[in-house]
Amino acid sequence: MSINKFNCEGYYDPTTYEALTNIEQEERALRAFRPIVYICSPFSGAVDENIAAAQRYSRFAVDNGYIPVAPHLLFPQFLDDSNPKERQLGLFFGNALMSKCAEVWVFGSNISAGMETEIKRAKWKDYRLRYFTENCEEVIDHA
Repeated sequence: MSINKFNCEGYYDPTTYEALTNIEQEERALRAFRPIVYICSPFSGAVDENIAAAQRYSRFAVDNGYIPVAPHLLFPQFLDDSNPKERQLGLFFGNALMSKCAEVWVFGSNISAGMETEIKRAKWKDYRLRYFTENCEEVIDHA
């Protein structure tokens, strides 16, 4: 442990020691391993609502100790989803990121065409899939 029980003058200082130890433990916990999860949720259609939902799903992942990857929050910032070639490029980029994730989290009951493609790929690659409702409640008995 890098914290001394004695202050700079050599006196035993348990209060300061305990406080600094707690801070160090909290900092260490923040640096702890967090698995990366792929966030799979709708983008097209009601874009503004879907972006807000994907942000909420990503926050849910963070709050539960994971690092979220949500390509549909990133790639539409510089790729045109209405351009078929750029849409395919975004899906390709997403697939590359998915291969780095420990799990794929599917949110909501509305499965878009893009989500269906991602789910099929995850199944084909035998990635762990988990399903959640729009309210971030896990669906255990998903078919």
